[in-house]
Order: sequence, then structure tokens, then C-alpha cells
Amino acid sequence: MSGLARAVRKVGIVLDMIKFQHSIFALPFALSSALLAAQGLPSGWQMFWILVAMVAARSGAMGLNRLFDAEIDRQNPRTRFWAIPAGLVTKREAGVFSIAALGAFVLAAAALNPLCLLLSPIAVAALVITPLTKRYTTWTHLFLGLCQFLAPVGAWIAIRGSLTLTPLLLGAAAGFWVAGFDIFYHFQDLEYDKRVGLRSIPVSFGVRASLMIVRLFHAIMFLSLISIVALENLKGAYIVGVLLIGALLLYEHSLIRPGNLSRLNRAFFAVNGWISMAILLFTVLDLFLL
Repeated sequence: MSGLARAVRKVGIVLDMIKFQHSIFALPFALSSALLAAQGLPSGWQMFWILVAMVAARSGAMGLNRLFDAEIDRQNPRTRFWAIPAGLVTKREAGVFSIAALGAFVLAAAALNPLCLLLSPIAVAALVITPLTKRYTTWTHLFLGLCQFLAPVGAWIAIRGSLTLTPLLLGAAAGFWVAGFDIFYHFQDLEYDKRVGLRSIPVSFGVRASLMIVRLFHAIMFLSLISIVALENLKGAYIVGVLLIGALLLYEHSLIRPGNLSRLNRAFFAVNGWISMAILLFTVLDLFLL
């Protein structure tokens, strides 16, 4: 295999390691925030660097997550064949990739405006700390939610250079949504996490109580999205989009029962992908077409 072919293969492995395709969960909320902040289409410069910032931040965080959890993943039957435990990516390679991605995030913040650059260390700190929290706190999911909260807030600041209530509500919606479906994700490793001493809401409270907590988080998400209507004078399309998201959330919860987690993957990947796209699609419809 030629050097170029090996390099391309390694890039593909790294992108799979960080689940690059799951960027779809974070980007639509950030882009919706940017559109609302601009009350239309931001400049090409702003959109480019917002995209770089969002993708780089998530990629760096996921790389660190895989790096920090390499030994945990090696012992877990579900994850022992992931890139680092399987020897497809070295810890050094994962570390270099993560540092480079976070460096790209700071560069993007600097390109957007001085306030973004000034606040970027807060985002980097959250991204670095979050992968470690499962070792120390039951509420690790809320740290992940905080990282997601920062995406719409950062996108708004990138456009306006200031902050209002709207991005905080959009960030709360994104944060509690992600925290909720991260609880679902942890159901897969519940017994393993108990055995090795990792912490999470499912470990501390069990599946049934965890489902109630997810419902609370997702109710906060829905209410936060509805609250934006009056603040931004949004019309029918956005409201229809929020109602659709509410319906998708109900469907997602209908798929998971305390005694039956067989449809967890459909709830986690398929339904949440539609939810993330719905917020962007109906924001675009409201701002540009109606």
C-alpha cells in the first residue's frame, strides 16, 4: 500500500473513531442560531468559520474522549474493537489529532471576532473536562449538555458580538436534548459501568427513573424552543417545526421501555437525526420563505 493510500485510510479510521457523521447533531442548532442572529443569511466568511469552529470543537472533544477512555473501551465487550483498543490508531495519533482540532477551533474563534476568541478558552476547558466526568459525577450528561449549549451561544456571538436571551434558550434546548439522549446511550453499558465504577444517571437511579429524568430534560428542550417564538417574532413555519420536534420526542420515548431496550439504536440515531435537521429546516423556512 502506498504512503498516500495509507494516509487516506488512516484519515478514514480517525473520522470513524470520532463518529464524524454525528456532527449532524450539533451543527443545525449552531446554524439556526447564526441565522436568527443575522435575521437572514450571515456572510460567507462568518458561515465558513462557524462551520470550522463547530466541526473542530466536536472532533477535538471526541478525540479526547476516545483517548481518555482507551483502557475502559479495551475492557468493554461493546467497544473493544474501536480504533484505539484495536490498535488502528495510537494514543499519540489521537492526542495530536485532538490538539490540532482544538487549535483549529481557537483559530476559527479568532477569525470571527475578539469576543469569540476571548471566550474560546471556556469552551476548550469544557470540551477537555467533559470526557473525564463519568469517573467523578452522576451528572456527567449535563457536562456534555453544557458543551452542546455553547454551540448556539457561540454562533450567536460570532454574528452579533454580543449576547441576548434567544441564544441562551436555544442553547438550553440543545443542551438538555443532548443530555437526555446521552442518558439513553448509557443504557447500553449499564452493567459494565456498574462493574468498573463509572458514574451516570442510569447507574445511580436505574432505567425507570432515568427515563423520567430524560422526559424532564426533553420537556425543558421543548419549552425553550417555544419560548423563542415571541422573542424573535417567528411565524408559522418555526412553530410547526417545534411541534414536529415535540412529536418526534414523544415517538423517541415510545421506543424505549424499562424492560425493552431493543429499539435503542433507532431512538438514538434515526430520531435524533430528524430532530436536529428539523430545527434548521423550519428556521430556514420561517426566515426565508414565509
